Formats: sequence, C-alpha cells, structure tokens
Amino acid sequence: MESTIEVPQEHEQIFYMVADLLDNEKREQSLLELSKRRERVPDLAIILWYSFGTIASLLNEIVSVYPLLSPPKLKSNQSDRVCNALALLQYVASHKNTRLLFLNAHIPLFLYPFLNTVTKSRPFESLRLTSLGVIGALVKVDGDTEVINFLLSTEIIPLCLRIMETGSELSKTVATFIIQKILYDDIGLTYICATPARFYAVSSVLSNMVQQLVSQPSQRLLKHVIRCYLRLTDNPRARDALKTCLPEAFKLDSFVAFLKDDVTTSRWLQQLLDTVMNNSTANNLALNTGPGLNSNFGLKQDIRGK
Repeated sequence: MESTIEVPQEHEQIFYMVADLLDNEKREQSLLELSKRRERVPDLAIILWYSFGTIASLLNEIVSVYPLLSPPKLKSNQSDRVCNALALLQYVASHKNTRLLFLNAHIPLFLYPFLNTVTKSRPFESLRLTSLGVIGALVKVDGDTEVINFLLSTEIIPLCLRIMETGSELSKTVATFIIQKILYDDIGLTYICATPARFYAVSSVLSNMVQQLVSQPSQRLLKHVIRCYLRLTDNPRARDALKTCLPEAFKLDSFVAFLKDDVTTSRWLQQLLDTVMNNSTANNLALNTGPGLNSNFGLKQDIRGK
C-alpha cells in the first residue's frame, strides 16, 4: 500500500502563490498575499529561494521602479508593491538556510538605490525603511563575520549615516541599529576606527543625533546611539578621542529624567561616562589636546567628507 504525504492547505496555497509570481497579471496580488502570510510558513524563505524564477521576479519588481527615483515620480501603489517584494526578500535574508545564499548573490546591492534617495514623501520613506529592514535582518545574527565583511565592502555605512541625520525617526532607528551591529563585530569596530575620517564621520553624526534627541526624545533611538558610543570606547584610540568629542548633553545629564524608567539604558549611559571621563582624567596628565580628535588619531579638525 502506497503512502501519501499530506500537504497542509496553507502550504498548498503558498505554492500556488509563489508560482503566480511568474505571471505578470497575478504577481501584484500574489506579492500582497505572500507578504501577509509569510510569518505563518516557517520555510517560505526556502520555497522562495529554490522555486524557479521566483527571486528573479522579485528583483524585477525592484529594478522596475529605478527610473522613478530620480526625478522622484514614485506613487504610493508602486511603492507598496515593491515593499511587498522587499518584505519577502527580508524573510529570505533572515532565514538561516538562505541568508548566506542571499548575501553571496549580492542581492543587498539592489536595495542601495532606495537607501540613496532623499525625497521625504511616504512612498520613498516606505522604500527606505523596508530596505533598511532587509539589511537589518542580515546583521541581526551576532557573530556573522561574513555578513559584516560584505557590508563593509559596500557603501552601507555612508548610506546609513545620511539616513541617521535626515530620515524619519523609525528609519533613523533602524539605520543606527545597523551601524551598532557593525560596530559590535570586531572587524566592524576595527574598520570604523582605522582612520580619522571614518571615526569622525560616525562620531559626528552620532553627536548631531544626540543634540536632536534633546529636543525630540526617542527612547529606542537614544538606546542605539548610546550603545554605539559605548562600543566605540572598546577601541583605545576612539576612547581617547571621545574625551573631547562626546556630546555635552550626556555630561549635563540632559537625559536623566527621560531615562528614569529605563534602568538598562541608564546603566549604559553611566558606563559610557565613567569610561570616557576616567580615561580623560588619566590622559590629561600627559596630553593637552584641543577640540576635535586627539593626537592618537593625528587630527584635530573636522574631516568629515574629506
């Protein structure tokens, strides 16, 4: 007697929807339904990756709107459709069995034109935020040096830094999270602290964000900013430099009241201050540096963009 394998109805519907991605007339509805149901099918990433033509169809959705980015002509319905494709790619990027395949195919590079936009309308902001979500899914796993190495070989750091300065609060939060995860990898920390230009580019953006957070507080965003600063102190040259370029708002207890109910972030901030100020006290016995980066970086001026 032959045995049969029963496929759950939900999975059977998913297979049909994935197949519909190859049909131009059915693709939009299929993208919408798959993006809604992706959490209910644990192996959807594997199905998407290994189904014939599926990834190519998703990439086609992405590149089809490139001509609408500059000059900005993207409409909401077009943005929503691409965001649904990006949501499926995020699922592929986050799955342990497809993450490195996704990375080795250099698929993140297809998202960079969206991160490079500056138009603040909702269709563009949605594309930036969803694209950041895909990159965030890649870096979420701790200790994945292959992901960090790949990102450092691309323009992800300057792209994130610009969004951290000019994006919406949510986009700033995700972009700062990505920089934080890069910093918390030893290779990422070494890369950012390897030259004065890289260190100053990151530290000056973080400083500007702190000043903005004084008047426009965001607990989630502040948490990521503090963690970035705290990680920088693990590098001796960066720690020494921070004694002259750490934001005054931290030293003036500007966030004490705001963080009174967040014990963990308050502890991180106090640890940051203790580390930098203790380092400053010790080094002041031997060094007398002016504003900006100290002599360990060989620079005392604003070098961002040079």
